[in-house]
Amino acid sequence: MKRALSVLALPFLVLISATASAQDYKPRETFAPFDMPQPVNRYRSANGLPGPDYWQNRADYQLRVALAPATRTIAGTATITYTNNSPDTLDVLWLQIDQNLYKPGSRGGMARGGAPAGHTDGMVMEAVSVALAGGPATAVTPLVSDTRAQLRLPTPLAPHGKAVVTIRYHYSIPEAWGGRTSWGKSRDGDIYDIAQWYPRMAVYDDIRGWDTAPYLAQEFYLEYGDFDYWVTLPASMLMAGSGELVNPREVLTPTQVARLDTARGSDATVAIRSVAEIADPTSRPARGDTLTWHYRMRNTRDVAFAASSALAWDAARIRLPGGGTSLAMSYYPAESAGDARWGRSTAYVKDTVERFSARWYPYPWPAAINVAGPTSGMEYPGIVFDAPEDAGKELFWITAHEIGHNWFPMIVGFDERRHAWMDEGFNTFIDVYQSDDFNHGEYGPKRDSEYAEGGGNPVDEILPVLADTAAPPILSRADTVVETWRHPVTYFKSALGLVLLREQILGPERFDPAFRRFIAAWAYRHPQPADFFRAMESEAGEDLSYWWRGWYANNWQLDLAVTGIETAKDGTPLVRVASRDRLVMPATLRVSYADGTTRDVRLPAETWIRQASTAVPVPAGKVVKAELDPDHMLPDRDRANNIVRS
Repeated sequence: MKRALSVLALPFLVLISATASAQDYKPRETFAPFDMPQPVNRYRSANGLPGPDYWQNRADYQLRVALAPATRTIAGTATITYTNNSPDTLDVLWLQIDQNLYKPGSRGGMARGGAPAGHTDGMVMEAVSVALAGGPATAVTPLVSDTRAQLRLPTPLAPHGKAVVTIRYHYSIPEAWGGRTSWGKSRDGDIYDIAQWYPRMAVYDDIRGWDTAPYLAQEFYLEYGDFDYWVTLPASMLMAGSGELVNPREVLTPTQVARLDTARGSDATVAIRSVAEIADPTSRPARGDTLTWHYRMRNTRDVAFAASSALAWDAARIRLPGGGTSLAMSYYPAESAGDARWGRSTAYVKDTVERFSARWYPYPWPAAINVAGPTSGMEYPGIVFDAPEDAGKELFWITAHEIGHNWFPMIVGFDERRHAWMDEGFNTFIDVYQSDDFNHGEYGPKRDSEYAEGGGNPVDEILPVLADTAAPPILSRADTVVETWRHPVTYFKSALGLVLLREQILGPERFDPAFRRFIAAWAYRHPQPADFFRAMESEAGEDLSYWWRGWYANNWQLDLAVTGIETAKDGTPLVRVASRDRLVMPATLRVSYADGTTRDVRLPAETWIRQASTAVPVPAGKVVKAELDPDHMLPDRDRANNIVRS
């Protein structure tokens, strides 16, 4: 998800303190071993990768629903085949019913504070049954607790057993106040962005058993499986859904089918339904009052869709590593048309997916879709919802960010409910390079929307966050991070931590292979923070305890200083450097000589592993100036003490 103000624009942040001294630095505290929160076992290995006995349960879905614009409701049936791959016998199953967030008195409503903009009756489960091991279905009465529902099984589900859960349900679609799913008006008709639209299985894992964190304000943690879903709509509507449209000839005109086939082989954007055709009734098949759209998506944790009679639609081929292809597609109302606005959306999607696939991990699904509608800045597997008014660099930035979520947490299945910093921070991190790369830097630099207009230096913009004692550490439970800090910490600081790890601590030559290995190993699985920390240390070959502790587990500040130029007894010039706060990092020391030459000396973090102040030998010559971090790459809170002249 997106959107924030610049960190520098937050008026309440305290000014940067320069009162700390070298006596505040305690090497044994900074460099103490970092205890990982989850133990190593046969499920999760010491190298941060899945262990030999790693297991994960599975949920496959068949969904058949109808959207009724007259009542603005979704109604239908969900059939879930749940496979227990765990070593445990399960006597209950848990469902997530996130539409209950909108019921009066929901925990999420209370947690967010203030009067909600609207209410619904939540998700009404009219009938629920469970069948085990091919046996007959037994009616079950769900025990509903806020946004969760427990199903007590008539017979326990043994390891490697399957249960088929059938649920008949309905709910009212919230208006724009729904946040992550809603309906809203456009010039030519209503647009529906539909998500959290079916009862979803909760995750049962090796960390907590049933993970039933309620839906408060954070996002999702879901099992993987295959989805087949059928949505019945008024015949005038187009539908954009996660995955592949299985029955295009039943729901599209012959012209649209032909154009879609052309788009599959075209690097240029092809109009499937032009803006001029939105009001043309012949742009929809004349086959009765309703049409049923059938989509299929394999190996995914979720699906979502959008529907409207008011959308233009275009598409282009995505080229993937190894010769594979996918489709970039955009759907938008007439008022969003034009190259300055959504006319370039498909090009943005195509470029983003191609570059992320080449740099990090190949995109696995048949389409990547951007929809302009009432739900602004929200991501689901294969489809994202952005705002009709987005334009220019803002549209590019938000498109790249939301499409990037297909890697984190859609491919790498992070637990967003508890660790939002992983999906938002990791995704914001890969945004950095996409903004630099697209069309020779047309929209770069971009360091998420926290950075000031014009591309402010991120290591300066993080300083007020590090200086504020009220700012939470990155490793806080996601629901406890209030909106004031959600973007500065969850997005910005988390992403900057990876940038600094890549560019200043490990270097791309060590970071990139380790990061790619982590992604590939945990694709369609559920890594925890400790898995990431271990994976990066093991593959990159570095004890990063000081970095995990200072940047992630605490909100420590960095203040490196040059305190003097000295000469050793043997005549070797020395530059004395000090750490004046609790965070340390590798740094560059640039030494200037009387003859006009300069030399750079790279100082490892271990420069300060035993003491706060160290005399660093430098190449021979008459030293006239010494400067730490001359290229301004580190978040040093007091740069005035970084230079000494002789």
